[in-house]
Amino acid sequence: MRAEIEQLSDAAKQSIGLLRRHLDWDTADKRLAELNARSEDPALWNDPEAAQKVMRERTQLEEAVSAIRRLEQGLEDAATLIELGEMEGDEASIREGEEQIRAVQAEAARRQIETLLAGEADGNDTYLEVHAGAGGTESQDWANMLHRMYARWAERRKYKVEIVEWSEGEEAGIKGATLLIKGHNAYGWLKTESGVHRLVRISPYDSNARRHTSFASVWVYPVIDDRITIEVKESDCRIDTYRSSGAGGQHVNTTDSAVRITHIPTGIVVACQQERSQHKNRATAWNMLRARLYELELKKREEKANAEAASKTDIGWGHQIRSYVLQPYQLVKDLRTGAQSTSPGDVLDGEIDPFIEASLAQRVYGGGEAVEDID
Repeated sequence: MRAEIEQLSDAAKQSIGLLRRHLDWDTADKRLAELNARSEDPALWNDPEAAQKVMRERTQLEEAVSAIRRLEQGLEDAATLIELGEMEGDEASIREGEEQIRAVQAEAARRQIETLLAGEADGNDTYLEVHAGAGGTESQDWANMLHRMYARWAERRKYKVEIVEWSEGEEAGIKGATLLIKGHNAYGWLKTESGVHRLVRISPYDSNARRHTSFASVWVYPVIDDRITIEVKESDCRIDTYRSSGAGGQHVNTTDSAVRITHIPTGIVVACQQERSQHKNRATAWNMLRARLYELELKKREEKANAEAASKTDIGWGHQIRSYVLQPYQLVKDLRTGAQSTSPGDVLDGEIDPFIEASLAQRVYGGGEAVEDID
C-alpha cells in the first residue's frame, strides 16, 4: 500500500480506537445486551417513565456501537479494494479505496467531536431564534438567509424542523423567527451558534449597488424534558395575545391565537403562533419560557465555574462570532476560532459543521484567542 494511503489508514484507525476507548467498548457491548434483554420484557412498560429512559439509553448506545462497527467495516473494505487494485494495476479502484478511507476518517473525526457533547442538556432538541438587527430590509433579508442556513443544516442531519414563531419583514426577509429543531444532540451541536452574525455584500436592494454591512443575532436554547423541572410564577409574567402572520398559513390570521409571554424579572420574551389554537400556543410559549430560563441557569453555572470566557458576556450587537463576506471577495470567518471557508455559498446552504466542530473543541479544550474581524 502506498505511503500516503497508509498514513490515511493509520489516522483513521487511531480515530476509531479513540472512539472505542471513549465508549469503553467491552462495557458498552455488555450494557447494550442487557438493555436489549430488558426492552423485550413486557413488564418493562408497567413503569412508562422508566421504560422510556431504558429505550432512550438503548437507542443511543446501539447507534454508537453500530457506528464504530460501520467505520471499522468501511476501513476494512477500503483496504481490500486498494489491495485488489494494486494487484491488478487498477488505478480507479485504488482511488476509490483512498476516497473511502478519507470518508471513514472524516466520519470518525466528526464522531470524536460528538463525544464532547456530554453537557446536561446536550442530547436535547433545541429552539433557535433568529432576529434581524438595525438596518431595515437588508438586515431582515440577512436574518432570513440565516434561518434558511440552519434549516438546511438540520435537514442534512435528518433532523425535524418546525416553525414556532415567524415575523415577516417589511419588504423582504424576516424580522425574526423561532425554529424548533428535533433530533439527538440538536442542542449540543448548535449551542455555540448563539451570537451576532455579520454579512458584508453588495445589496440587491440598493439601486447604487453599494456595499452594505448587516447584522442578525442567533439565540440557541434547549428544549427541557421531564428530567428537568423549572418553576415559573405566573405573577412574574405578562401574557399578550395577537393575530398570527407569516409562515403559519392563512388560517391562523383570523383570530388572536398567537401568544407572547414576557418574564418581567429577566426581561425574557417568547412568542408562539405555531397552532391555530390559542390554548396550544400558550402551552408551547410556557415551555419555551421554561427552556429560556433553564438556558440562563446553565449559563450562570458556566460563569460561576469559569468554564470559558465567552460565557461571561451576554449576547449583544458588540459580540460578533462570525463574518460572512460575499463582496468584494468571498470568505466566511469565525472570530472565536479562526475557522474559515472561501465558499460562502456552501456555508449558507448549511455546510457549517467545520465552524461548529471548531467552536465545540475550543469550548472543551480551551486555547485560541479572538481573531481580528474582516472588512
